[in-house]
Amino acid sequence: MKGEARNVNELMNMRVGCAMTGSFCTFRAVFEAWRALATTGAELVPIMSFNAYDLDTRFGTGEFFRGELRKIAQNEIIHTIPDAEPIGPKKLLDALVICPCTGNTIAKLAAGVADTPVTLAAKSHLRNQRPVVIAVSTNDALAAAAANIGALKNRKNIFFVPYRQDDPQEKPNSVVAEFSLTARTLHAALEGRQIQPVML
Repeated sequence: MKGEARNVNELMNMRVGCAMTGSFCTFRAVFEAWRALATTGAELVPIMSFNAYDLDTRFGTGEFFRGELRKIAQNEIIHTIPDAEPIGPKKLLDALVICPCTGNTIAKLAAGVADTPVTLAAKSHLRNQRPVVIAVSTNDALAAAAANIGALKNRKNIFFVPYRQDDPQEKPNSVVAEFSLTARTLHAALEGRQIQPVML
């Protein structure tokens, strides 16, 4: 990643969508990535899928996770289809980061399905030819989801946070993004570049 370091204030006055989908086991690590992004001077616009916003799981309650995201972003969360729809027409974002991005969401993005606040935000945002950064987290990235990831890699204005196998022995098809590289990936994406290597 040599040469990728950026001034922390480089995103000053930019509006960055910080979208979360339901990979609940990664949420606490993802919040660290959002906190790091908040130090760049960007205005964070939080967006959550229906499941990420509503569900209570063994990893925490929906209320807790909503509270954490609001606290970091200092903005109200977009969590409905009507609230996500204006993102494109009103050009509300300079960039959109989906972190974590589940295999289900990746499949919908690859197929052009926009039936959650996050997938609609992505569709609406991409009409403006602005970057979408994806931080993948899925147990089948090297199996059923592989074709969808490959399809998105060939799409204009879509970039990936570098990722790695998280448990090669027990879950050989599972991949999780290196969330600490989210801000660095975003900086490069705003310049039209995919940071390398993508697979760590």
